[in-house]
Amino acid sequence: MIYSIKARTRKEILGKLKEHTKEEKSYKSDVIKTKLFSSKDFKKAHVVMFYVSKEEEVSTHYMLDDALEDGKKVVIPYITGEAKEIIASELKGAITDLELGPYGILQPRKDSSPEEFPLEKIDLVIVPGVAFDEQNNRLGRGKGYYDRFLRKLPPGTETIGLCFDFQIVGYLPQESHDFPVSRVITN
Repeated sequence: MIYSIKARTRKEILGKLKEHTKEEKSYKSDVIKTKLFSSKDFKKAHVVMFYVSKEEEVSTHYMLDDALEDGKKVVIPYITGEAKEIIASELKGAITDLELGPYGILQPRKDSSPEEFPLEKIDLVIVPGVAFDEQNNRLGRGKGYYDRFLRKLPPGTETIGLCFDFQIVGYLPQESHDFPVSRVITN
């Protein structure tokens, strides 16, 4: 039952993401970036972990560069080979230095030997999601990567989900492996 509700919600929201133009998503992403960068959590953070966005998600590409310009240390996900787990890896160059990893997501180049960044040094984690509900529960793409990663963070690490307004739903059923975010920012 829970699985079918999640699958239906995922399909519905992914369909809506495809209906919106690049221009609409770009404008809304700028609004979200402004809200994030002016937030208390972002301003006080020294180390911020961002997801590297895919085309249909809230764009983080400019956020990465702007956070670096603001003097933040920026960390991004790296999906390991066999374990298929997210590790945190410091962004040491430009986004153009990244390569396509699993699922078509940009990540550090394998030949750069990405090192695992200590989780206890991360102040804020910016999290993607297909949908979020009003209690900050998150629906991902169904593989559990972020649920497993977020569980490893030290207690008290702030986590913020980014999404477009139409990705907020009234209720998402939760299972024991699901992990909510601290709060959600939308346009």
